[in-house]
Amino acid sequence: MPYVYENYDIVVIGAGHAGCEAALAAARLGCRTLIFTVSIDSIAMMPCNPNVGGSSKGHLVKEVDALGGEMGKNIDKTFIQSKMLNLSKGPAVHSLRAQADKKAYSTEMRKVLENTDHLTIKQGEVTKILVENGKICGVRTISDAEYPCKAVILCTGTYLKARCIYGDVSTYTGPNGLSAANHLTDSLLELGIDVRRFKTGTPARVDGRTVDFSKMAEQKGDEKIVPFSFTNTPEDIAREQVSCWLTYTNLETHQIIRDNIDRSPLYSGDIKGTGPRYCPSIEDKVMRFSDKERHQVFLEPEGIDTNEMYIGGMSSSLPEDVQYKMYHTVPGLEHAEIVRNAYAIEYDCINPIQLKASLEFKNIEGFFSAGQANGSSGYEEAAAQGIIAGINAARKLSGKEPIILDRSQAYIGVLIDDLITKGTNEPYRMMTSRAEYRLLLRQDNADLRLTEIGYEVGLISKERYDALCDKKKKIVEEIARLEKTTVGAIPTVQDFLEKHNSTKLQSGITLAELLKRPELSYQILEEIDLDRPNLSQDVKEQVNINIKYDGYIKRQERQVMQFHKLENKKIPDMINYDEVQSLRLEAIQKLKEYRPASVGQASRISGVSPADISVLLVYLERYGK
Repeated sequence: MPYVYENYDIVVIGAGHAGCEAALAAARLGCRTLIFTVSIDSIAMMPCNPNVGGSSKGHLVKEVDALGGEMGKNIDKTFIQSKMLNLSKGPAVHSLRAQADKKAYSTEMRKVLENTDHLTIKQGEVTKILVENGKICGVRTISDAEYPCKAVILCTGTYLKARCIYGDVSTYTGPNGLSAANHLTDSLLELGIDVRRFKTGTPARVDGRTVDFSKMAEQKGDEKIVPFSFTNTPEDIAREQVSCWLTYTNLETHQIIRDNIDRSPLYSGDIKGTGPRYCPSIEDKVMRFSDKERHQVFLEPEGIDTNEMYIGGMSSSLPEDVQYKMYHTVPGLEHAEIVRNAYAIEYDCINPIQLKASLEFKNIEGFFSAGQANGSSGYEEAAAQGIIAGINAARKLSGKEPIILDRSQAYIGVLIDDLITKGTNEPYRMMTSRAEYRLLLRQDNADLRLTEIGYEVGLISKERYDALCDKKKKIVEEIARLEKTTVGAIPTVQDFLEKHNSTKLQSGITLAELLKRPELSYQILEEIDLDRPNLSQDVKEQVNINIKYDGYIKRQERQVMQFHKLENKKIPDMINYDEVQSLRLEAIQKLKEYRPASVGQASRISGVSPADISVLLVYLERYGK
């Protein structure tokens, strides 16, 4: 007989980036929460790249913070270099990225979990999900202990039946040699859950003392640091930064890879899992892009108190001897000593189309899933799903409606909608191009979009919410002032315009109209704006963007209104698509499989055409659905 422990409200399986956000959200909302991990030392571990953020991923981290999550605060505590990417482009694609001290990041997150009320950490392997009458009732561990609960959040990352491979070496472990979760997949299959096999990989780590940095280009952090968390100012987190380094592969590197490609388990057929298209191994890059004479390689420090360096851009599953030959052809790495070999990792994950937008399984009440268990890749994608799953599990237990962010509200909404509506045949990676309303979903305005929701949920304090309201008020007031303030064609203004290569005035013009000129900015206009109020930098940034891109923003807002018309047209759960006359057979099959919640969601399913949507709308209208 299993030993039965006292009841918990919510059990979280896995303490990676999804699990941490899920558990913290649930516990902070008052639920008695238990989080399981195969190793307490692996909480919030970074088994691959030592950074947080990056193109589009920075948006997700800012959104998690705006909702009341922890990732942004934690990287602000532990970063060793900070850089804003894509500054040569428009504000829609500006993305913050920070190098982390990996050990410090994990340590600080563990501290937060250990000191959060209602949250208990347990080292152990969950082997079975317990379900009665279609509802979660608990979990069982490998020691045959049972933990009754009302909701479970699956956050297993890359640990389910994990296998690490390089060359002929194959070990059934999780990342960094940690224990794999070898039994839980069987329980998922028994529950009728569709499971698939994915693969990802990581490059070697080298001893920084054996690297010749004189052959590489130094990559410094930004002088002006932008925080990830809206609760911090640049002054709060100012510190000395370390450098990263840029080098390149070459034709010799590529030839070594080609000569040994038959020894790569990726090409020999030993690896069955599907890998990420947008983060390929170096052997994939060389074979798929044979016209390229070189590929970028970044040397990134793993922390302050270690000499280990991450070789970004050269993940591989080639044998150890080939890895040495390959890395030693790269300028600066000729004598590099490998501390940890590169490897690929295969793991089980679920088909995410089985989930509702709340991240609850459609067929098992109280069972939620988040992160790489859902077929996504990346720490940031995991954290984003984790906080939503944690919020919605807690709200379910209190009888509240789930929080569902749509594609017009957040990158988180795009991420979840893509996963549950389109599914994924490879590890899903967030990209700015996936967000059709990206000018509205900038990283700089994540608090303006989402902090009110976080406050209503209960994860944002009254003090923080009041500060947000004050910020919104100041933005509106300053835009109104600029729209009313006129300057004339006087000598000082004309001289100012000439100095900034801007067309001189023929008559009076508002400061807002001047600000729309591409060569001018809110900061530059300060010279002739003599009555300007004293405003914080984040308010100034919002004023500048909202006026300068006013026409584009209004156009996207009109597109969002059209989007909401279809999104608000709900489809009944029990609809019989076989009864909808004139629907194509493929559309019927796809609609039955995906069970979309709205006409908008149905329109994004591959295989459902605009004509099918028109037919569906007529049916819903005719029968009052």
